Amino acid sequence: MIEPTVTMPPKRVRRAPVRRSEPPRGTTVRFPVLAVVFVCAACGLVYELELVALASYLIGDSVTQASVVLSVMVFAMGVGSLLAKRLRCRAAVGFGLVEAGLALIGGCSAMVLYAAFAWLGESRYVVVAFSLAIGVLIGAEIPLLMALIQRATGPAGAGSGSASRSASRAGGSARSGRQAPLGERDDDAAGTVADLFAADYVGALVGGLAFPFLLLPWLGQLTGALVTGAVNVVAGGGLVLWVFRRDLTARSRALLVAANVSVLAVLATATMLVDDFEAAARRAVYGERVRVAVQTELQEVVVTGGPEGPPDLFLDGRLRVAGQDEYRYHEALVHPAMNGPHARVLIVGGGDGMAAREVLRYPGARAVTVVELDPGVVRLARTDPALATLNAQAFRDPRVRVVHADAFHWLRGATSQVQERYDVVISDLPDPGITPSTKLYSQEFYGLVARVLAPSGRFAVHAGSVADRPRTYWTVDATLRAAGFATRPYSASGRTPGFAAGPDRADRSGGTGQGPADWGFLLAVPGGRPPALGLAADAPRLRSLGEGTLEAAARRAERGRGDELPPSTLVHPRYGG
Repeated sequence: MIEPTVTMPPKRVRRAPVRRSEPPRGTTVRFPVLAVVFVCAACGLVYELELVALASYLIGDSVTQASVVLSVMVFAMGVGSLLAKRLRCRAAVGFGLVEAGLALIGGCSAMVLYAAFAWLGESRYVVVAFSLAIGVLIGAEIPLLMALIQRATGPAGAGSGSASRSASRAGGSARSGRQAPLGERDDDAAGTVADLFAADYVGALVGGLAFPFLLLPWLGQLTGALVTGAVNVVAGGGLVLWVFRRDLTARSRALLVAANVSVLAVLATATMLVDDFEAAARRAVYGERVRVAVQTELQEVVVTGGPEGPPDLFLDGRLRVAGQDEYRYHEALVHPAMNGPHARVLIVGGGDGMAAREVLRYPGARAVTVVELDPGVVRLARTDPALATLNAQAFRDPRVRVVHADAFHWLRGATSQVQERYDVVISDLPDPGITPSTKLYSQEFYGLVARVLAPSGRFAVHAGSVADRPRTYWTVDATLRAAGFATRPYSASGRTPGFAAGPDRADRSGGTGQGPADWGFLLAVPGGRPPALGLAADAPRLRSLGEGTLEAAARRAERGRGDELPPSTLVHPRYGG
């Protein structure tokens, strides 16, 4: 007889008590790393925009400066990514030093760039050097952070007491009797990369919006860059010294603490001294006789000169009004255009009031409209005693109406609303080589002017230097003719001792500032034959112009005419800096 096998119940095995473990390090590391990536990306974009803005302000031609900064920086980021491979074995200390260096260089970049412009007179090479250095350091950030995350979340990290999200999932699979598939671990790594880049891009968005809307209006370029550097060093140093402190040796920890404290000390000291630095740099640029320095919403406005002489007006570091001989410029710009009907006059630009002053000297001028973008310039020209004296209180004349608007957009709206067309239009604008002015020298803009100009009206345009920038000058001429105008070129010379020439005030003295300056103008009429240069019968007594002077000015300009040039349009601007 075969007895059935009796299955004995298994003996109850007493299990060891399970000790609650700390949350996996990968979980605790994830959020602070993404937060720091967000902050560092915002800071990096602020450095980039600050370089573009300051270079455009100091050098001019914002398109060229933006192209140089962005292209050099992107190239340098690739170099930084390659160099970061050498630091992967010491990713924690490497990332900490990179962030300290980036905060120091980026935070001080604006001050150094402005100092080079003020005391050395050349800042192009400094822009390239900072773009290269900042780009290399930004490019090293993400590879080093990836190395840190891999150490904290990968198998190697688990062996040193660290665990990642993927390692934790793999451990759970092992406890259930299976191993985590390779594809699952790959998906987790891909997700980490996606999270890093998402935080990087969102941070760049925030930094890009914070720069024009918060930092510039509240802190200015210099202090804004310094504060950004302080935020950068606190975020980067805090991440390494707190979250990844176990990956640091005592010596590395001391090095990082010293580096971060030193950078913060430098940035704090520079912030406290920034006002004194600005005053010293301003004296180096404009001389010792700075009377007024105002930062409007659009530009820096500086008035220089003593009580015994006429003032000079600078806009964004470029001389706009040389008090000693501005009458030569404004008489040549205004009075040839007034030779004909001149009851209604439109001035584009001219926020200093000097062109309006010349127009108001004609009793027949009944209405003068000045379209100026920056209210701060008009406010200063109206209230500053020296400027108000120089412009003969033009903005207090009841015949003058000031419109604060972009001239291009204003004219687009005015073409259908103007009750009477203008007899005279005067374009008193900076040189077309300065990028913000380029669209106001386009064929489209001149087409808008033609729609508000009376059939017998006259249009006077400041077109830059005939002698120093002939291609720019004759491109303006070609653009006017493409818009349907017949043109008459002429120029005027003046004496402007002691100023550093900008793109809108040519200096043919070899940099000494003691030679004659050349201003080029174009007088245009709708269609037909080129207008004759002359003065109106009721013209006031002028200091620099006469019939013979205008004829010589026309001959002087015509001697520089070269080959026919294509016109400049909005989509194909042809003016260089």
